[in-house]
Amino acid sequence: MTRLAIDQLTLWITAAANEHALDLPAYVEERTGASRRAVLAALRRLVEAQWLTRSGTARRPVFGPGSLRQVARSYTLHGLMEDVIWQRDYAPHFQLPRHVARMIQHGFTELVNNAIDHSDGTSVTVSLRQTPTHAQLLVSDDGCGVFERICDTYELTDARHAMLELSKGRLTTQPQAHTGRGLFFSSQLADVFDIHANGRAFQRRAWEGNAWKDGKGLPRQGSSIYMAIALESSRTLDQVLEQWSVDGSGIAFDQTRILLNLVVGPGQMLDSRAQARRVAARLPQFKRAEVDFSGVDDVGHAFADELFRVFARAHEEVELVPLNMTPRIAALVAAARKA
Repeated sequence: MTRLAIDQLTLWITAAANEHALDLPAYVEERTGASRRAVLAALRRLVEAQWLTRSGTARRPVFGPGSLRQVARSYTLHGLMEDVIWQRDYAPHFQLPRHVARMIQHGFTELVNNAIDHSDGTSVTVSLRQTPTHAQLLVSDDGCGVFERICDTYELTDARHAMLELSKGRLTTQPQAHTGRGLFFSSQLADVFDIHANGRAFQRRAWEGNAWKDGKGLPRQGSSIYMAIALESSRTLDQVLEQWSVDGSGIAFDQTRILLNLVVGPGQMLDSRAQARRVAARLPQFKRAEVDFSGVDDVGHAFADELFRVFARAHEEVELVPLNMTPRIAALVAAARKA
């Protein structure tokens, strides 16, 4: 006799309840091979756990998705179209506030497209879950890994430096086909955003500002991107886009923020011109760059001089705005600008 595992049923029961409201027990019985008695017991448990609703009569029950919803599916990447699977497999089965649905759709299509175009993998698994408080999206591929792909393209040697470039935005390994907005803006839309790739991980929490921190990596090949958005979020897609435009229109992506804690690991010092040049890489793509010293206690003269004098004078079109400096760092930056 087939035993029904509730955690496995929740991966597809939301869509099944929508598509088989009047004959859900028979559908689950046919799909799983379980007995009628086992199916009815499992459905009762799912109703109690709020994965399903039940109305109608005892003889003619009508089922529907509950306050907990989930669709999880795997796809072959070759020929996959992210907009088609969003409209067909996911959008019909969720009831999200309109502005949250718009942000989740943006993240969904961008992250799945990244797997299609950049991962060099063969398959992707996509899970979208709705709880009473959040929408949660997980996109996992079996490709080369996002940090490795960036390191290979930009001749970097450290996943931390790849994350530094990702955090600036406008980063793409296929400039002829992409603008480098997708992963960056998806991270800015989310309350929780995690990037895992080949054992390395970085995480961002909206309530901690723009900070990226080291996370505990997953022991698997490929990339896994997780984003969660609170259903009561006041954030909107337009507001996020506008934050990164100098003129506030949300059309141009010409403003960025550099998180210096990504240049070196904890306890290490920003002390060299090479580190400053790493910070300045690709900044001429932007009109304004905020340089965030959060978590940085001190820097060396060479670092400050290279970034705030040498680079600044060579690229006067880029406005460098230092933030969150200690008094000593502020004095070093001021001295470099006056030199």
